Amino acid sequence: MVDATAVRDALNQVEDPEIHRSLGDLEAIRDVDVAGSQVSVLVALAVPGSPLVDDLGHAVTDAAKTIDGVEDVQVSFTAMSDEEIDRLATDLRGPASGNREVTIGSAGSQTRVIGIASGKGGVGKSSVTTNLAVALAAKGKKVGVIDADVWGFSIPKMMGIDRAPSVLRDILLPPQAHGVSVISMDFFVQPDQAVVWRGPMLDKALQQFLVDVHWGDLDFLLIDMPPGTGDVAISISQYLPRAEVLIVTTPQPTAQRVAVRAGLMAQKVNQDIIGVIENMSWFTGDDGKRYEIFGNGGGQRLADDLDVSLLGQIPLVPAVREGADQGLPVAVIDPDGEVARAFDDVATRLIETGPRLRTHPELVIS
Repeated sequence: MVDATAVRDALNQVEDPEIHRSLGDLEAIRDVDVAGSQVSVLVALAVPGSPLVDDLGHAVTDAAKTIDGVEDVQVSFTAMSDEEIDRLATDLRGPASGNREVTIGSAGSQTRVIGIASGKGGVGKSSVTTNLAVALAAKGKKVGVIDADVWGFSIPKMMGIDRAPSVLRDILLPPQAHGVSVISMDFFVQPDQAVVWRGPMLDKALQQFLVDVHWGDLDFLLIDMPPGTGDVAISISQYLPRAEVLIVTTPQPTAQRVAVRAGLMAQKVNQDIIGVIENMSWFTGDDGKRYEIFGNGGGQRLADDLDVSLLGQIPLVPAVREGADQGLPVAVIDPDGEVARAFDDVATRLIETGPRLRTHPELVIS
């Protein structure tokens, strides 16, 4: 005979794929009916019409079938009441929501915020952000990515995300892929629409990404920044004065000389530079020989200039481009390849070293 209590206990452990809280915490299991080997379950949705309702139904079914004797599971859905949704929204916003303070990455937060910066475009900063995020998630870390390159947004396509965030009252619930939650301007503009914004609008968008998105308890929030030292970089230094910065360059001396300016910008606003990643370091031919197509030494010279470590060198392989076009990061499609291993090494170093101790006061630009 099927134990209905055991079934309910198992269902309470299922995570809502939109809110990333258990159905037990959400009090979403409304009814469990057992008839022989068949179980019928009624689940209340916080986001009616959720695009992930099928995923939730499969998860509920799988959880119920872990109980001895359960052979068939019927899952149906209802909507939470307005009062329940209001209470949940208040809980998700947190105590500081009324004054729109940025709390993520602040003192006492468990989240490490890392800006992925470069001096110029074309160095593969977004692919580094994507694959590093996936590598961190593969190590069991809770990871989010803000695609703050508001003109050249590309993270959702690289991650294979093809849906916009869901909305719970005025809270954005970021879509997730490969264990990584993502928010991007890509979700809010039409494919044929250009983003023609000046500083105040860019600042407002970044603030919304930081305040109005439900990130949950992240271990890492990576920010794919626009190249250079413009408005977005300044806004990040204001909203996230404790953020760390990772500089991406190529081996080419010209790229290194430009990238140093991004590092100097971070130093000027008292943000810690945690290291340099050299991208496109070499190509390994079929003969097993490494070919340094873009020269060599740029990453190490940049690290020396900024007095930080060279955290990793990322080889140039076709799978990086192919994976980006297909929405399958190379860290996913070729986890044992040299590129995935390089990102795994960087992720390990970030986890093991932890944030650097601050030796200077925080600075806010007015």
